[in-house]
Amino acid sequence: MTNATFEVLTLTDEARNVVLDAIAGEQPNEGLGLYVEVTGTQGNGYAYDLYFSEVKDAPEGSAVGHDGDLAIVIPAASISRLQGSRLEFATEGGGGLVLVNPNHPTPQEMNPGVPAEILAMGIESELARRAVAVLDEQVNPSIASHGGRADLVALDDGTKVAYIKMSGGCQGCAMSRLTLTQGIETALRAALPELTDVRDVTDHASGENPFYADAT
Repeated sequence: MTNATFEVLTLTDEARNVVLDAIAGEQPNEGLGLYVEVTGTQGNGYAYDLYFSEVKDAPEGSAVGHDGDLAIVIPAASISRLQGSRLEFATEGGGGLVLVNPNHPTPQEMNPGVPAEILAMGIESELARRAVAVLDEQVNPSIASHGGRADLVALDDGTKVAYIKMSGGCQGCAMSRLTLTQGIETALRAALPELTDVRDVTDHASGENPFYADAT
């Protein structure tokens, strides 16, 4: 059961009670609300930050509302990305809050290091298909032992630049640059000498072992 008094995000009764109990444990807690913010992407979805702060300090343009007795603040940049979401409490795995979001990142959000016009080219060209084959047949089997994977996300057929995204054990790994230059790039250039560059567009600030630390 949810209390749909706030159109952007609602909570199940269980989730609302968990959040209200947590706020009650904060000192001082007067005027606190639940802030929910999209911080980036993770896997095929969004990454989030949930925290408590005073409602009166909500940034300009934020969506501010209530779900029952709980005040909720959604920063402006996250409103459309969270529209229609629901916060639930899952009992599996020891229990915890789970955000169910019907919205999904756009290709540009998933690959911010790739120009939109290059993403729009897709990876259906002959050169792109050959690059995918090299990754699937030569590269990924060798880095799978580390839980890693590399995928072609875009290829500029004009400049012959390949854009690669790492995932799994390679994302955020301090050795990922070495993996790219001495492994992935070497394999791709050997098989596809027409390539002029191989660029890593992985978000290394996320993943299990990020080596680009968040300054905040």
